[in-house]
Amino acid sequence: MQPKQNKMGVMPIPQLLLSMAIPLMLSLLVQSLYNIVDSIYVSRISEKALTATSLVYPVQILMIALGVGTAVGINALLSRLLGQKKKVEVTKGATTGLVLAVLSSCLLILLGLFFSDAIAHMLTADEETAQLCAVYLRVVTVFSTGSFVETMAQRFLQSSGKTGLSMISLVVGALTNIILDPIFIFHWNMGIFGVAVATVIGQWLGAAVAILLNAFLNPEVAVSFRGFHLEGATVWAIYQVGLPTILMQAMGSIMNFGMNAILGTGTAVAFFGAYFKLQNFLFMPMNGLGQACLPIIGFNYGAGNRQRIQATVRTAVKWGVCIGLAGTVLFMALPRQLLSLFNASEDLLALGTPAVRMICVTYALTAVTTVLGMCASGLGNGMINMIGTGLRQVLILLPCFSLLKALAGLPAAWTAMWVAEACAALFVILAYHGEQKRKIAA
Repeated sequence: MQPKQNKMGVMPIPQLLLSMAIPLMLSLLVQSLYNIVDSIYVSRISEKALTATSLVYPVQILMIALGVGTAVGINALLSRLLGQKKKVEVTKGATTGLVLAVLSSCLLILLGLFFSDAIAHMLTADEETAQLCAVYLRVVTVFSTGSFVETMAQRFLQSSGKTGLSMISLVVGALTNIILDPIFIFHWNMGIFGVAVATVIGQWLGAAVAILLNAFLNPEVAVSFRGFHLEGATVWAIYQVGLPTILMQAMGSIMNFGMNAILGTGTAVAFFGAYFKLQNFLFMPMNGLGQACLPIIGFNYGAGNRQRIQATVRTAVKWGVCIGLAGTVLFMALPRQLLSLFNASEDLLALGTPAVRMICVTYALTAVTTVLGMCASGLGNGMINMIGTGLRQVLILLPCFSLLKALAGLPAAWTAMWVAEACAALFVILAYHGEQKRKIAA
């Protein structure tokens, strides 16, 4: 009897990509949705509370960067090892990933215990807002282990093609948060502290579900501590892709810090915080598509199947551009309605409506940068993804935005997004083409 073949090596590419991407898209959309729901509930507390969560959000992005970056490195490594049928190395890699996830969370615990107040006062000079920042920050960092373990366990499932199971754990955590938010905030009158508590409870529950799904339904990826010790070669293999991804994700934090500093006023900061979460909700399908490519490309790269890699890239880029164009139409048509979800004041709507319409024309370019960057990571090169993200979020965007704001005012400054996205897309297209010629050209 022939052993069952992994679907990533045999299923038709459009069907495979769809089966991998849809669960990831849905799970990421739900994850983004509960960030939006958090902000909607917080906006009902006060605009200062919304400003506080907007100010803290870059710190959360750094936390997410550390967890997701390490997990992406694991995803790429395990997918490649599964394609090479190296079962012992798969177990060693998975165990190493889990240990790294727990060690990473320890850094955040120390940060939350000893530096929450100092960071909060660095973010704002307003004492009331700083206190709100400190309360939220302390809870989400001190109890961050659940988030790190949840992310890692989900990537174990994704690396073997079980994206539907990965979606289950994330949805459980997200729905838990959405249900608990109004209970903690309004019924029990816990305010912003309740928002943070609901978030970490959802993360811990999602982690428990992901661990159970791996234990019972993912025999291809096992964790074993028998005779285990950290090996530099395995850690390096993980962070060869993971470190650029961490730096790439961290750039979102730098971008938020920089934009908040340039924007200056509370209303502008509150707008950008609300818009950024709306934008992330749209970008989640793009990210899901890119993340689906990573294990497919990694598996077929390990198996030496060049044609399937090329077919995956062509299909994913086409679909990504379609998602970006659909997002442009939606945001162009309904900017006031989208911002009004956050209990937006007339000042915020007056500032934000034209800004949303100017920014959203770039979404197709974002899709190209995102999808091709993740495809390069699947080939073991995380630098292309990192540099592309750096160009669009920091290296070009922030100087250009600051200069245009100083010379022409805030409304004109949003065109900096056009310049940054175009440069990033051009770089990633050229860089991926070079990587493809070097590694998978027929």
